[in-house]
Amino acid sequence: MHLHDRVKPISYLKSEAAKIVKDLTDSGEPLVITQNGEAKLVVQDVRTYEATQQTLALLKILAIGQKQIERGDHVDGDDFFAELDELDRDEKLR
Repeated sequence: MHLHDRVKPISYLKSEAAKIVKDLTDSGEPLVITQNGEAKLVVQDVRTYEATQQTLALLKILAIGQKQIERGDHVDGDDFFAELDELDRDEKLR
């Protein structure tokens, strides 16, 4: 499907709401709504929206991790696993 097929005026949103819901649910592709020829909003199905939000959350976690690495605020992997092993041994001794 071409991009221009995914751009519709607000009047289309008003008159074809049920069809839009079905189309978006089936395709997973967003729909751009224009008002006076200018893009104003994007409509998408919930499944696609949730997947996008999960992707954004993962990207935020990666960005935080990258900043921590750049600041030197991290533990070497070998040291981390050695610490876990030590905690495990301590727990077994109790």
